[in-house]
Amino acid sequence: MSVTIYHNTACGTSRNTLALIRNTGVEPVIIDYVTHPPTRAALRDMIAQAGLTARAAMRDKGALYTELALDNPALTDEALLDAMLAHPILINRPFVVTEKGVRLCRPSELVLDILPLPQRAAFSKEDGEAVVDADGRRLTAERTPPK
Repeated sequence: MSVTIYHNTACGTSRNTLALIRNTGVEPVIIDYVTHPPTRAALRDMIAQAGLTARAAMRDKGALYTELALDNPALTDEALLDAMLAHPILINRPFVVTEKGVRLCRPSELVLDILPLPQRAAFSKEDGEAVVDADGRRLTAERTPPK
């Protein structure tokens, strides 16, 4: 059983997602995508498997997005992929890959949909929001990933 997270330690959502994975007893493969970005083919594949567009997989917060004028609706998916590969911080996070699927885990509890094992204990996010009860059951409402 393999779980891979494309992780950014500076991101609370990414840290919460990693903690939810570990709450199943699984130690995932952790890829610091900022220093070790995926290949173009791997990024394109993750985006497609997650049911997203390149634009939906792009982080639109921060000055770099604005400086590069990435909000231009005329930009193609290929141009957006070029930007994400040139500046990996533009890849939204965290992407998680398991045998059950691929998700952009924003919010972090979306990872629960694709984890191969159940939660083993209660879990609360860094901000204190309870996500999993003491019996390993999801507490938050189901949310669909952004398209």
